[in-house]
Amino acid sequence: MHSSVPRVSGILETSLYVDDLDRSRRFYETVLGFTKIFEDDRMCAMEIPNEQVLLLFRHGKTNEPAPAPNGFIPPHHGKGALHLAFAIPLRELPAWEAHLRHHDVAVESRLSWPKGGTSIYFRDPDGHSLEVATPGLWPNR
Repeated sequence: MHSSVPRVSGILETSLYVDDLDRSRRFYETVLGFTKIFEDDRMCAMEIPNEQVLLLFRHGKTNEPAPAPNGFIPPHHGKGALHLAFAIPLRELPAWEAHLRHHDVAVESRLSWPKGGTSIYFRDPDGHSLEVATPGLWPNR
């Protein structure tokens, strides 16, 4: 990193685009334990631990600028099966496997990484690829 680049302290929010907002919100509440912060006809904001937010946008509701206090939010969209990975502690891996089974969420793949991390991949109701990963996947964690 160059010393002239201002510091970024993390990813605050990321988004997925969904067909059925209610169905997706329930999935993320039930399967991942996220809490709804805000919801309207356009989107749902879900609280993720460590001051992060997952935004679930209804397909087609972000194609135009969205009014906001003192300005607007520029249009954006994503298509296809996107990917998000969530960090979990190593000791929670067996609990996650059992939790996914309990909620009838099929594990698509389970990988052991060279540095010792393990990833479990599964899909949300819109086909997005989700991953829970233990430490050891990346050198910075």
